Amino acid sequence: MFFEKKKIKASKLFPDLKIKKDFFVTDIKPLYIAKKNELSFFDSVKYKVDASTTKSEICITTSKLQEFLPKNTFKVIVKNVLFELAKTISKVYPNAHIDYPDESLKTPKKSKFKNVKFGNNVLVGKNVKIGSNSIIGSNTIIEHEVEIGKNCVIGHGNIIKNSLIGNNVVIQDNTKIGQKGFGFIPLKDKNLKFPHIGRVLINDNVEIASGCTIDRGSVDDTVIGKNTYLDNQVHIAHNVKIGDNCMIAGQVGFAGSSTIGNNVSIGGQAGISGHLNIGNNIKIGGGSGVVKDIEDNEIVMGYPAEKLRYFLKKNKSNE
Repeated sequence: MFFEKKKIKASKLFPDLKIKKDFFVTDIKPLYIAKKNELSFFDSVKYKVDASTTKSEICITTSKLQEFLPKNTFKVIVKNVLFELAKTISKVYPNAHIDYPDESLKTPKKSKFKNVKFGNNVLVGKNVKIGSNSIIGSNTIIEHEVEIGKNCVIGHGNIIKNSLIGNNVVIQDNTKIGQKGFGFIPLKDKNLKFPHIGRVLINDNVEIASGCTIDRGSVDDTVIGKNTYLDNQVHIAHNVKIGDNCMIAGQVGFAGSSTIGNNVSIGGQAGISGHLNIGNNIKIGGGSGVVKDIEDNEIVMGYPAEKLRYFLKKNKSNE
């Protein structure tokens, strides 16, 4: 478990509400995977399908959205869902709002990590697992509970935390994976930090080039699908899900909670806005700004990104 977690009675989390059935909230999860004793949240009509089928017994939402939730789900009605969610997460996960240095870091013992090669000045936290025939470069830090599969090559100067990494993964130098993402609730005097309790899941045969940053999920996980390649200086924000066989060129940026399908190619310095659905077999031109969903099998270009034939026609008429 990456973060300290407390089981708290629902009545103590929300003392001003009359909760008919008092029970312990065991965790906080997105609508689509929340179980009976796990609290969830619903802040946009975009997620009404997930809301209608959620198994969560208690959900933070608004008066306008509550009708989409199941009848047996207790609704915590608020004005600002993310504000109340941040306060609630802070109670269940009291230390997730700041990335404290891992005090369990030590020089790895060869007897514990058989058939693993370590460079100089490597530090490893408690309960770390590394598969056979993997190589860890010098000055790399792998924090507690991280799991790395077999036949992986982890370059120099990497920091990996709150992550599960598959087999045959290559991570080049000076990449940061699993740190807290950019999330806070703006307040008048002091901003409220949004705790990030998710993970980074990197599947088999992924290659990540130098200088990338991959934030862990806020409540959900950040995911990179198998056989996906990232070029240098790519930034992936919290909760982003990238599919299989994707090719992401240098300096591409993904805002939080966007989903990218399979076989997607993105040119350098493109930007993907948050909470978007990008389909399968998509090509996005370099320098493009994607601000709306893209259906399968499209080629887009420009800012805002549009279908290539429209982009070319528009630019030809401007000559």
